[in-house]
Formats: sequence, C-alpha cells, structure tokens
Amino acid sequence: MTSLNKGTRKVEVKLKWDPSPLGAPASDLDIIAATYYANDPHGRPAYLVHFDSRSPDGTIILNRDSVNGKGLGWDEVMTLELDRLSASYSRVVVGVAIQQTGGRMTFDDIAHPASLIQTGYTELAKSDFSGVAGSTAATIAEFARHGTEEWEFHPDVHGFDADPESFAQLMGSRPS
Repeated sequence: MTSLNKGTRKVEVKLKWDPSPLGAPASDLDIIAATYYANDPHGRPAYLVHFDSRSPDGTIILNRDSVNGKGLGWDEVMTLELDRLSASYSRVVVGVAIQQTGGRMTFDDIAHPASLIQTGYTELAKSDFSGVAGSTAATIAEFARHGTEEWEFHPDVHGFDADPESFAQLMGSRPS
C-alpha cells in the first residue's frame, strides 16, 4: 500500500534583520543551503547554494539577497523544491552565516534577526537566533529522506563560531 502523505515538497526559507546603526559596519547575513549525497549524508556537501549561485538542476534558488538588511519585509528568500531533487541526494541543511568583513559579528550584534521556514502558507519553524546569540553562523533546518521516501523537515537551530566559508563545510557534520 502506498502512503497518502506527500511529505515536505516545496519550501521557502526567509531571513530578515534591521540595518546597522549609522556609522557602524553594515550587517550582511546570508542563507546557505548544502546538499548531501545519499551515500555520504554527513560528508562534504555535494554542492552549496548561496548568493551568486544556484543548484545545478535549478531546484534550490536564492530569490532575494540583501547585503545590509535595508529591505521591505524579508531581506533574503530561498526556495527549495525538494520533490524535484534527484534520488542521489538524501539531505539538505540550511543555515545562516554572518559576513565578517567589518570585524567579528555575532547574532547578538545584529538588530532583530529572524528566520521563517514555510511550505505554502504553513509555518514550519521560525527563529530570532536568541538561542545562538554568541554565534557567527547557525543551521536553521534539515530536510532528510531515506531512499525514495518523502522529505521530512527537522528544525535544527545550532550555532557555530566560523566564517561563512568554513561554516559551509561544517554545517552538515554530525553533531558531537
């Protein structure tokens, strides 16, 4: 018998923050998605999606990118079409990294950071990053499937103290 559960199919990840005060370095947060092969779900990412990039097959796209939080509504938006991902991928981890160009910044240094993960009009998770305030980056979601099963969503707010490039390589590692 087949399941009537459609699982998580298409997801939007949204990020917003207020601009830095006048005279302070601009705060620049970035959504990063890392996709992992089924035969190595905690290894190196098969590919990354972030500003100026998209997935090779067009299933994960950054629709909106901000470098300073000066926008109306959500400053960054990423769309993940999980139901279109090849069966060779079994895991996608989504995170947020703070650019460190103006000196070390943590989520505590960012004015009103917030994330929202939703499918259609259904809210899956949201965060104000207060639980990882001293971190420079954080994972906010994990989507996983086993074989050809439907994608499952796992909220995962976990802080890292790493620059964006290092974070992108660490974000999908096994928790210690």
